[in-house]
Amino acid sequence: LQPKRFGKIILLLIRRNFMKLIKTLIGILVFSLFTSNFVNAGSHAYTGPDLSGEKLTIFGPWLAPQDDDFRDVISIFEAATGATVEYGGSDEFESIINIDCQAGSPADIAVFPQPGLAANIAATGCLSPLGNDVKQMVLDNYAAGQSWVDLTTYKDPAGFNKFYGVFYRVNVKSLVWYSPDNFEDNGYEIPTTMEDLLALADQMVGDGNTPFCIGLGSGGATGWPATDWMEDIMLRSHSPNTYDQWVSNEMKFNDQRVIDAMEFFGSIALNDSYVNGGSKAVATTDFRDSPNGLFSSPAECMMHRQASFIPAFFPEGSEAGVDYDFFYFPPFASQDLGKPVLGAGTLMSPTNDRPITTEFMKFLLHPEANERFMEKGGFLTPHKYVDVNKYSSETFKGLHEILMNATTFRFDGSDLMPGWVGAGSFWTGMVDYTNGKSAKEVADEIQASWEAGQ
Repeated sequence: LQPKRFGKIILLLIRRNFMKLIKTLIGILVFSLFTSNFVNAGSHAYTGPDLSGEKLTIFGPWLAPQDDDFRDVISIFEAATGATVEYGGSDEFESIINIDCQAGSPADIAVFPQPGLAANIAATGCLSPLGNDVKQMVLDNYAAGQSWVDLTTYKDPAGFNKFYGVFYRVNVKSLVWYSPDNFEDNGYEIPTTMEDLLALADQMVGDGNTPFCIGLGSGGATGWPATDWMEDIMLRSHSPNTYDQWVSNEMKFNDQRVIDAMEFFGSIALNDSYVNGGSKAVATTDFRDSPNGLFSSPAECMMHRQASFIPAFFPEGSEAGVDYDFFYFPPFASQDLGKPVLGAGTLMSPTNDRPITTEFMKFLLHPEANERFMEKGGFLTPHKYVDVNKYSSETFKGLHEILMNATTFRFDGSDLMPGWVGAGSFWTGMVDYTNGKSAKEVADEIQASWEAGQ
């Protein structure tokens, strides 16, 4: 073997081994970067500290079957730590948590159905702020993490902003439901911008179809579906900060930006060509009945904007992905506000800083604590590192994808407003608007009611 040729072979072997070494190092680095996202959440199987003999109490609004589903999640924590955890639920949670706090005997962790109540309780000093380590876990592990931190940051008794909780079990409202067959038969494409959605609606009208089914009826709560429309429109027209200012009334309800949003809703809901039954049917159609037009033959409407719970009111036997599907209620391309998502959910907040309490809050941010609930159905999480195949249905996988693509998440605005507004004048005002009052007149009346109730 010639020395020169031998040298080339040696060099080639060195290069090959070097490339293998580089690939191995890159693999290790990628794995390290991926698993670093779990530094705070732990490995995929939760392993907690030894808390043998410790007891934790949790109180919330979950009743059957969610209470037993949650107890099954709790069993993971108990097995890993040796602690005992008790969950108790009540449909009178909101009144009882206030009584317990006033008596100085709240559960270690409270499960709040919405952040407005948690903020009120935090201001009394009953809740215990969480540390920066838990806050960082939310930022690292939740899609649009800053939004979830914002939604659990409230004033303490001294007026300082503190981080108080972790969202666990959420839902999505920024959805449009449709029949895949109807879309396919008519050659309709899923719109990805609000401009495309409006163009599609015009195309549907041109084809002799009705774009939307809308119903605001809900007994004593009539009007609330229109508040969801308003909130989604506000998030797509203005920054999250502006949305927050509107919800807190720092920006008045009769601000022109709010009036413009209401009139945009009116451009759809008050357009006789756009709505099944015409604009006069909007206020009188029950929200539970309004999506039925998707399933009639011929279809009475092509689309229905509503939250993730609405399939419960679809005709019996309707199959997800076959008889119905959904797409993300799209943003305005012209506004460049990313992909905001409107929704709701429950949040956990501690009332003390005992080690077992803090450890359970961290446990909630572990993938396993989410996946166990995911398997049971009715559970959605913004956690980026869960195994999506654990979801009970393709529908929930799709909802999870919307959460993963969200640049901003904001809670249902009416739920955060004072009760006499969010569950009062806002509801009735939207009904008045669909029945003929001007947007400005309605906005003025809602603002007046806000101020009168303070």
